[in-house]
Amino acid sequence: MGIIVHGRRRRRLQHDTTGATIVEFALTAPLFLMILLGLFAYGGYYWRAHSLQQVANDAARAAIAGLTPPERAAIAQSVVASETVSLAGIARSRPSVAVSESGESVRVDVSYDATRDIFFSLRMVPLPEPVIRRSAVVRMGGL
Repeated sequence: MGIIVHGRRRRRLQHDTTGATIVEFALTAPLFLMILLGLFAYGGYYWRAHSLQQVANDAARAAIAGLTPPERAAIAQSVVASETVSLAGIARSRPSVAVSESGESVRVDVSYDATRDIFFSLRMVPLPEPVIRRSAVVRMGGL
């Protein structure tokens, strides 16, 4: 037989909401944390991608000052090394630089392995490719 609750006691149990807050928190907290960690992870990823694009742009602009292809490559690598020092969260030793020339233009490719960065350790949300690649092309000479 079931337990039968009568009168005043039944009305009191029907209107009791003391445990509702804990139940609501238990249902919404995982979703909220996943959204929060996703914002953190994608924000870190896009911040690094944007910063590396700016570094590639600056390296390409500086590289056109070189007279020979090896000098242009050395200038581009120097610019990438010096600018990544001021970028928080980007390890100076990890960006790789490739400089190529075709016709009248210089192309600087910068790639950065972000697998060891803190935002990639958050496996709660799917993230983009951990190797961030950015490039910039600048035309040499005049018009």
